[in-house]
Amino acid sequence: MPPVPVLIAAHICSMLGFATYAAQLPELRDAWALTNAQAGVIGGMFFAGYVLSVSHWTAATDRADGRKVHVAGALVAAVGSAGFGLLARGFASAAFFQALLGAGIGGTYMPGLRLLSERAGGPKQSRAIAFYTSSFGIGTALSLALAGFIAPRAGWQATFLAGGAGPLVSAALVLMAVRPMERASPVPAAGVVALVPFTAWARVLRHRDLAGYVLGYTAHCLELFGSRSWMVAFLTYSAALQPRGIPWQPATVAAVVNLLSVPSSIVGNEIAQRVGRRRLILLAMAASGTCGILLGFSAPWHWTMVLALLVIYSLLVMADSATLTAGLVAVAPEELRGTAMGLYSLAGFGGGMLGPIVFGATLDAAGNGAKPGAWALGYAAIGAGCLAAPFLARWFRVDPRSSG
Repeated sequence: MPPVPVLIAAHICSMLGFATYAAQLPELRDAWALTNAQAGVIGGMFFAGYVLSVSHWTAATDRADGRKVHVAGALVAAVGSAGFGLLARGFASAAFFQALLGAGIGGTYMPGLRLLSERAGGPKQSRAIAFYTSSFGIGTALSLALAGFIAPRAGWQATFLAGGAGPLVSAALVLMAVRPMERASPVPAAGVVALVPFTAWARVLRHRDLAGYVLGYTAHCLELFGSRSWMVAFLTYSAALQPRGIPWQPATVAAVVNLLSVPSSIVGNEIAQRVGRRRLILLAMAASGTCGILLGFSAPWHWTMVLALLVIYSLLVMADSATLTAGLVAVAPEELRGTAMGLYSLAGFGGGMLGPIVFGATLDAAGNGAKPGAWALGYAAIGAGCLAAPFLARWFRVDPRSSG
């Protein structure tokens, strides 16, 4: 089998534990007597683990076989997910295992993208990257669906154990089906610089286009992961306001919504190649930030309208995802590509770490999320960076017609 489909399949499998906590957030928040902010912190700790590890995982692909980096990350992810199911008993232990899971997926996602970009050169590279990054949504959907199926039958602990099996399958796929590549000149480790690559990051940020993609991805991830972390909780809240509830389990609805949003990233990348990357990114960000606020207010409306708005919002949030990543890879110099991808992912998932926390803290500050206006403020808070993007682009005199 060609390496690109294998790497996409491996990426999806590695994600099976990703959304398990989000699916169980309302139950665990109540069972452990957590505030919304504390529940958000646990969700954010996944991204903290990711942020603390991803630059080292990705920089390691400049020096070593990326397959080995990917496998090591998969093993850490499996331990994090299974450990949550077996040992998490409250705020501190849950936060630790979520961070461990995040660190593991940090070792699979961007190293996997590096493996793919090396094996899909030329004009096909952008499309391959779009499919790979979009499959993040498929992994999220399967993770939610798995949790929604297992939890009512076997309890929340079993959902985390099942999620931990996915990274093991991912590691096996990469080892067995992806061949190693000859590396022209491995970059040797260089003491403190290799451990904390501030000098290399500064070189990346001196490239104006690269810096723009890094900032854009940060705002995108803050909104994307903030909304995904609280999607099941929002649906649970909305269902309680409906005279007859919602006819499906919130986790199942969230899984379907995430799956429906996958093509948006691919289509967005295709459109961006015709109208320009920056134009597409700025339009998508402004639209998603606005739609999120409307979605928050919609909680008491008829469930069909709530679900329709949720689907539209998810499509808009995902519309610029692949375009941002493909743009970064396209403009990054070869000698800086691994470091640029590491910084890009670190900054983006740093935004992802803040998203669940900002949303939860906003709900607490606005009356514990008891009114639709509080949810609208939550969505506004995580979408603030995207809403500001067009104004920042004008401030920095970024031309939206540019395709770079």
